[in-house]
Amino acid sequence: MLARHAKSDWADEGLDDHDRPLNDRGRRDAPAVARAVLRAGVRPETIVSSTALRARDTAAVFAQTFDAALTEHAELYLAEPDRLLATARAAGGDEVMVVAHDPGMSALVSRLADRDVRMVTCAVAVFTWNDGTWDDVDVIAPDEFELFTP
Repeated sequence: MLARHAKSDWADEGLDDHDRPLNDRGRRDAPAVARAVLRAGVRPETIVSSTALRARDTAAVFAQTFDAALTEHAELYLAEPDRLLATARAAGGDEVMVVAHDPGMSALVSRLADRDVRMVTCAVAVFTWNDGTWDDVDVIAPDEFELFTP
């Protein structure tokens, strides 16, 4: 699963980008999208998140909803697609969610889905491979792809 953080607050122009919190919409969207993913029968066992506040807060809502382990990785902040995928591979589980940022998130989702996908804030892309290993993820097409948006 690949997730873009929920909508962040731009009210404080002096705040460093890394430290921007979620706005009201983001705080509403994160639990709603997490519940929609759960209703679809999808539950990550591990969540890895960027250390940016907006990503951490989104990931915390997801972790609570899914009862999943959560870790933070500084290298996910504004990461390129290859870094996002490498972090997911290294997470050590079959059902992993990565919570990070655009444009890397949209680029990776588009690459794996083999079509142009715009990851709006709080979107969650769920990919399923029935055969293969993590090494095959970027080589063979997924058996299923579903996109959850607020």
